[in-house]
Amino acid sequence: MNRADYDRLRWRCRRGLLELDLVLERFLERHAAGMTDEELAALARLLDFPDTELWEVVNGRSERYDPRLGGIVLKLRST
Repeated sequence: MNRADYDRLRWRCRRGLLELDLVLERFLERHAAGMTDEELAALARLLDFPDTELWEVVNGRSERYDPRLGGIVLKLRST
């Protein structure tokens, strides 16, 4: 991932919910450099969720997401 792509992704991770913002920021710091194109695409799809829905998925209160996003959800939950 080049710097411009990383910056764009980082900007999309900035959310209105502080808790979500912190989880996503920490996740990017730890995993962005080693993520595959498929993982990046899955994360981008998750970032299309509204904040409250995304927070419910990330904290394990909801399983309402495409099963193909399961890998990235597991990584987010372990952050």
